[in-house]
Amino acid sequence: MSHLSIDQLIELREPGSEPGRETAQAHLQQCEACRAEAELLDQRVARLRALPAPRPSRSRFLETRAAFVRGRRRRHIQRGGLVGLALAASLLLAVGLRSDQSPDGTLIPVAQTENELAGAIARSQELENALRLYDPESRVLDGRTAGLALRLEDQLSAVDRQLEMLSTLGQLHTSRRHEQLRLWRERVGLLDALMDVHLTRASFAGL
Repeated sequence: MSHLSIDQLIELREPGSEPGRETAQAHLQQCEACRAEAELLDQRVARLRALPAPRPSRSRFLETRAAFVRGRRRRHIQRGGLVGLALAASLLLAVGLRSDQSPDGTLIPVAQTENELAGAIARSQELENALRLYDPESRVLDGRTAGLALRLEDQLSAVDRQLEMLSTLGQLHTSRRHEQLRLWRERVGLLDALMDVHLTRASFAGL
């Protein structure tokens, strides 16, 4: 049995009487997989709507900035990969440490912190690879979607700068590992949101 496409799910979110709409709606009511995908789409739209409102801009501002997106995205991905490799190597130096202290004072085994960091780094790299495969630079974005993507790119830049600063301190500063973990988790969330922007095409989802 074939399932509804993302385009069809997006169309069903909006009022209308397009040909085949009733058939698609009937399928959605009967298909558990499509209902789950529709719920995921609703969650993505809600996350996008929760982003801060864009600052007032001059005419053609987004078009001008969009020219820099390709090179900047490549730098984000390359920088994130390099930081991840450096951090993964530095984690090996912490094997001799038995425990670490969380911000609330709780002692946590270093191995647990390392595993969580490694998982966040791996997830970040998976999302980066997914962005490469999706090749968003080759796709035309409307102004609103481009604006959301650019805001996420700016936030990624800020996170990457903080990760670079922390990675230069080395693992002698064990209290920094929890900050590194927080930043990597934030980076994963931003990359996930960036994928959502491109995959759901926010402008067609009523944003």
